[in-house]
Order: sequence, then structure tokens, then C-alpha cells
Amino acid sequence: MMNWILENSFDFEGREVRWGVKGKGNPIIFVHGTPWSSFNLRHLIKGLAEKYQVYYFDLLGYGQSDKSNGDVSLGIQNEVLTKLIDFWKLESPIVIGHDFGGTTALRAHLINNKHYEKLVVIDPVAISPWGSPFFKHVNKYEQAFAGMPDYIHEVIVETYIKTAAYNDLNKETIKGIVEPWHGEKGKAAFYRQIAQADSKYTDEIQNKYKNIKIPTLILWGENDTWIPVEKGIELSRLIPNSQLKTIAESGHLVIEEKYEDLITEIIKFID
Repeated sequence: MMNWILENSFDFEGREVRWGVKGKGNPIIFVHGTPWSSFNLRHLIKGLAEKYQVYYFDLLGYGQSDKSNGDVSLGIQNEVLTKLIDFWKLESPIVIGHDFGGTTALRAHLINNKHYEKLVVIDPVAISPWGSPFFKHVNKYEQAFAGMPDYIHEVIVETYIKTAAYNDLNKETIKGIVEPWHGEKGKAAFYRQIAQADSKYTDEIQNKYKNIKIPTLILWGENDTWIPVEKGIELSRLIPNSQLKTIAESGHLVIEEKYEDLITEIIKFID
């Protein structure tokens, strides 16, 4: 996985969460989405670690964290983030979340009352309705998907992740994304996290966006076909005084496609 190793371990209710930290300065926390891992944030982590102390981790059920049978829904991930913030003893970090990671950051702020200095969300799953036909199909036939031969599963995963990008992904990037979903545990975990995706977790907080008072930056891949930019426009209207910046020629996987543009916008916003 291009030597992407999370060296530290945190025990969350008997389940292992792998995490890492780089750089020095004011604290930033990165939260990845689905079906990604902290690997997909490596460019942003490297760029921001030159000026800040950057914390990152793999959500439960993803990457190098615990993939055993259990709750990996959005309903548990904000609890994980909350416990990690307490464990790291961070009073008011800057939090940056992509996709489900943006949702997790929003939920930890609005449900768990975690205060952030600033919040950045990148193509977040934040406005209902959401969930592709593929999500709904897996939800109905999770066991059938998990029981497929490995070679079919690997083709499905690779084909699926490619649809998140506007530009072609290189082989090393594809390998790094797909690798955690290999093997029996990885295969079961891939379909489990899709089957547990439920819009009730965004419905729970959507009417609270108007209460967000922290400075918020919304970044969006202009050509996102997974979550169209219109959702970003709607979200910016719901969060008072938030800023919306679209990134040209990029899709939902803007964190891989246009990470330099993201770093520029994030640093401008933070500073």
C-alpha cells in the first residue's frame, strides 16, 4: 500500500482504531470517507504537515482499523472521532473531513458537542436523499455480495472507485484504495459498510446546520457525479456564513485529483 502504515493504535470499546500524526504546530484532524481510508488523504496530510500537526486515522471497518463484524455506520464513527479527540487531548482542533468523514465531523460537532477552531468539509454526504442504486442493492443482498468469488469482488471494487474520479487514476492509487478490501475480512467489510449506510444519520443533523457558528469551508469537486455540486450549494445555504469553493476538473475523489488546489484553499482559509 505504497508503505502507508498507521503506526499507532487506539482501543475503541475493544476494537482497534489505527492512527498516525505528522508535523508540528496547531492541530488538524483529517477524517476520510467511504470506501476510502487515510491513504487517500496522504497528499493533503503531507502538504499540511509542513505547517501544522496533522492527526489522521482509519475509521472503524476501514483501512488498517478493525474489520470484524460489527457497527461501522455513521452512527458510530462520530463516537470514534469524539473519543480520539479526547485521547489526543485536543481542545479546539481544525477538522477536515471528506465524504463520510465530513458527515462524521459534523455529527461529532452537533451531537457530541465537540468544538472545532474551524471546519472544512470536502464533498460531504450531508443532504438527504443520498445513496446510489448500488448502495440500495448491497443493502438488500449484502450476504450474496460478500460470498462472491474474490476475482469478481475485486473487479467490482475497482470499477466502483473509478466512477468517483473525473480524471483517470494511476495504478498505484487504485492499488492503495483496493488493497484494504482484499481477502475474506476485507471483502465482508466492504459490503458491510455499504449495507449500513443510512440517510437517517444525516436526517438527524440536517436541521441543526443552521446552528453551526464555527468558520466553515465547503470544498467540492465541480464534476462530482456521486454527490453533485448542487448539494454543496444547498449545504452552504444551510450553514451560516460558510464559504463554498468548487474545484474545476475534478470529481468526488478530488482529494486524489486536485489535492494541490485543496491545500491552497485550506491554508488560505485557516490562515
